[in-house]
Amino acid sequence: MISETKRNAVPGIPVLILLLAAILGSLWAVRNGIQVRVFSLLIVLAVLFLRGLFTVSPNQGRVLQLFGAYRGTAREPGLRWTNPFFTRKAISLRVRNFETARLKVNDKRGNPIEIACVVVWKVVDTAEAVFQVDNYENYVHVQSEAALRNLATAYPYDAHSEGEIALSSHTAEVSAQLKTEIQERLQKAGVEVTETRVSHLAYAQEIAAVMLRRQQAAAVVAARRTIVEGAVGMVENALEMLASQNVVELDEERKATMVSNLLVVLCSEQTTQPVVNTGSLYR
Repeated sequence: MISETKRNAVPGIPVLILLLAAILGSLWAVRNGIQVRVFSLLIVLAVLFLRGLFTVSPNQGRVLQLFGAYRGTAREPGLRWTNPFFTRKAISLRVRNFETARLKVNDKRGNPIEIACVVVWKVVDTAEAVFQVDNYENYVHVQSEAALRNLATAYPYDAHSEGEIALSSHTAEVSAQLKTEIQERLQKAGVEVTETRVSHLAYAQEIAAVMLRRQQAAAVVAARRTIVEGAVGMVENALEMLASQNVVELDEERKATMVSNLLVVLCSEQTTQPVVNTGSLYR
């Protein structure tokens, strides 16, 4: 396995000045007939050495090869000079991001869903990026989609029990697991994943309407449960206050009637119409 080794290239500006001076001096000598062959050869060598000049931009690396053999990576920005027979491949070290296509997969419960994510990444080892995989950019895209598919099948879309991790409700946990899976796949390519986020999540079109009705029904049931729990608490407080303040004494049958009436009033979706009893309590 090839790993990156740093290579300090020679500063290019002094070399450029020296080579230009040699070329100009040799041209002057050739023009004046001074050792024409020697200075002509010197001009050819100087022009050849000019091929060794190259530039390195900030957050960029140049992978140097000599006849196919890896000789190191130059990362120092500026004008540099190295062996003119070296090939120099530029690799960007900047942070990059992309969004995957919307993938149609089945979640843990077998429901078809659509999911996509954003991946933020950068190259940290230029040698691995160049020599370990054929095309590291395409490798990042394909492996990210593969990891996203695997993640989607490991979790349900919605949580049906307390503490269950779901795609729709536990975005932080899902994103962390997705980052781990993508990083494991891209480790051999010299790539570091800095962040992942689910950018799109929805049920597939063919079951979206059914799942929407299911979610609405679950929301109605939860709301009803909350209303009933609140109403029972209010009825209990009312009976305790009536008993503690000796407002009225009710037998078990009248307590049951009162509880029934209060629950109807508190839990009804429509405004209830009161009935005034003008007789005694028991008529």
